[in-house]
Amino acid sequence: MLWPFGKKKNGAEDARHRAGKWGEQQAERHLRGLGFGILARRFRVGRRDEIDLIARDGDTLVFVEVKTRASEEFGAPIASVKGGKRHALSRAAIRYMMQMRSKPDYFRFDVVEVIGAEGRGTPEIRHTPNAFTLHPDYNVPW
Repeated sequence: MLWPFGKKKNGAEDARHRAGKWGEQQAERHLRGLGFGILARRFRVGRRDEIDLIARDGDTLVFVEVKTRASEEFGAPIASVKGGKRHALSRAAIRYMMQMRSKPDYFRFDVVEVIGAEGRGTPEIRHTPNAFTLHPDYNVPW
């Protein structure tokens, strides 16, 4: 039986949760290699919304969704970032920016795909900057 936050009753993390954390670590390493500054990891806004990574690329605030898959047998990982996920990420991003003292002039949503598994060699990493725009339900209030 799984308990909240991907934990089993005995405290062990389930395989999906571990794979997701591993993928986020790979994505962070990749972004740092590109010169990004990492501001936050797994930033939770409210009960439902979580942003995998928040980074800075020059003067641009970047909200990063990381999708990890062992293979592309069922399609590209980025294909799973659809309307509902984009809506939730937009809501979380606006809420995050509202908490900032100095509001950013520029922000974007990137997707990093990590294809591989821990202990199975070097994963393939694909970074798609500006993968989608702010959901139309939301406006930048400043």
